[in-house]
Amino acid sequence: MKLLTSDEMRSLDRKAMEKYGVPGLILMENAGRGAAEYFAGYFSDLRPGPALILCGKGNNGGDGYVIARHLENLGWRVRVLVLAERENIGGDARVNLEILHHGRADVVYAPDGKALARHLPRQNGFRLIVDALFGNGLSSEVRGHFAEAIAWINASGLPVAAVDMPSGVHADSGAVLGCCVRAVCSATFAFPKVGQMLHPAASFGGEVRTVDIGMPKALMDSVADRCLFVDADEARALLPERPVAGHKGTFGHLLVAAGSVGKSGAAALTAQGGLRAGAGLVTLACPLPVHDILEVKLTEAMTVPLPDLDGALSLRAFEQLMALAEKKQVLALGPGLGTSEETSGLVRRLVRSCPVPMVIDADGLNALAGHAEVLEERSGQALVLTPHPGEMARLTGMTVAQIEADRSGVARDFAQRFNVVLVLKGARTLIAFPDGRIRVNGSGNPGMASGGMGDVLTGLIGGFMAQGLSGEKAAVLGVFIHGHAADRLAGAMGHAGMVATDILAEIPIAVHALGRKEDYYG
Repeated sequence: MKLLTSDEMRSLDRKAMEKYGVPGLILMENAGRGAAEYFAGYFSDLRPGPALILCGKGNNGGDGYVIARHLENLGWRVRVLVLAERENIGGDARVNLEILHHGRADVVYAPDGKALARHLPRQNGFRLIVDALFGNGLSSEVRGHFAEAIAWINASGLPVAAVDMPSGVHADSGAVLGCCVRAVCSATFAFPKVGQMLHPAASFGGEVRTVDIGMPKALMDSVADRCLFVDADEARALLPERPVAGHKGTFGHLLVAAGSVGKSGAAALTAQGGLRAGAGLVTLACPLPVHDILEVKLTEAMTVPLPDLDGALSLRAFEQLMALAEKKQVLALGPGLGTSEETSGLVRRLVRSCPVPMVIDADGLNALAGHAEVLEERSGQALVLTPHPGEMARLTGMTVAQIEADRSGVARDFAQRFNVVLVLKGARTLIAFPDGRIRVNGSGNPGMASGGMGDVLTGLIGGFMAQGLSGEKAAVLGVFIHGHAADRLAGAMGHAGMVATDILAEIPIAVHALGRKEDYYG
């Protein structure tokens, strides 16, 4: 599902009007009618209301006026509260406001704090609030009587329907601009907006329904897939083929370099993740002191002991790893490796020289902190990095707060600068491609907030790459399947207590269900 920024949406509107000759009034009429029909159906048990529609002075308010008219036509009682002077409403919004007045609709004006304070205590007996204060163009913090109105909406205890997106959220980053409306559903127009699918905004919009506003099909089809929301349909198209006559060699050989004394579990989870993804073979290269432990932990994966220093891989393992990698399709590197200078040096040397594509996570990423130039020294083979926000902060020198404030921008900039596929983990994990495209993952839940989950994901992505998927496709599919398996489990066991080995067992079932288009649990 394509996602648009606020600038892209404005450009689309402009093209519809200027290139295709679709009047703005028609677009607004279609938007308002479609939203009214959606809200009327969603809240059918609340009919005939009354409903209170709060409108700003721009086109989002104009959509609100159209919604008011159509809700009335559908049998609802409606009041419109406009947070501006009547004379200050212009353009297409003004036309639709005047239609309401000609129809003797119930319209009240509160252009400032004093007027709002006078009117709000009188807004009693409503069963539904429709938020049409701001659209997708808001870029500064909400202040004044608009902030007061949002506080009143949230304190009302009434269900709220948002027009396009909840007022107070940034359409591109998903940030809350001071305060925002808490809605139970949102009617977004033409395409969902990037920020709607990112947290924290994703927590405030409820169910998001895309409303057709009458854009010409040729114009809709011309929208690039710069940013996509990855749902089951998007992920299903990426599943690798499983030929009937295939054998273990057909499905690739994944090499994993992971583990150290005290962290053998991370290595085992990564290797098993690769197998559960469907890789034909997995070889785990590990420090000699943990080799015997991993021989017991793992049955299907092969293991190779390598030279160590104090229980972690040493630089002396480099030549053996290079020789092992030459006969494999991909190297997954990092989980449980440790952070000694010796091991970190090995990681950086492998990044520069490894002859096959790589997936790097955990201590592999920590080894690159302060040495990001190593990424620029690698050429030819794909590189997938899978940091959580803390690891991303170490890679970039930014704070976690700075990263979380603009996850999509930070991920895109890093992927483009270093020519890598960047998987920025977290609620609504982002996958950024070297060409600037972004994918927003739609699966997953809070049950995944436990140790070892990232190790499984590293193996999953590596396993899909071993089967021939590009780094980009493997990252998108791996992230979705990881969350999809967790969502299926949550339907049966809830969130608390879910562990990484639960996910491992569910992965092949989740892949099978996805391919068969079975019900999605979440």
